[in-house]
Amino acid sequence: MKTTLTLGAAFCALALAGCNQTPAENLADRVEDAADTRADAMENQAEALKDGAEQVRETGEERADAITAADRNVAATMTEERRDAVVANEAPAVR
Repeated sequence: MKTTLTLGAAFCALALAGCNQTPAENLADRVEDAADTRADAMENQAEALKDGAEQVRETGEERADAITAADRNVAATMTEERRDAVVANEAPAVR
């Protein structure tokens, strides 16, 4: 709610300020606003990627813990292809 009010006030101020500007100044303001909008979108995407990366790390740790807890002789019970699939997250870590 606070963000919405702040953005609304900023847009109103911009609209009023634009009344006394030259066409070049108006264009410059629009370009700057568009760049800010694109930059905000990029920052949001980066934050989403960061959250996804953290989830991948946590999942990897959980899978590694499950393998350790199972205490199996993986050399005798898994083929090299199966171990590679587990590492690539294409197969369950433990059955």
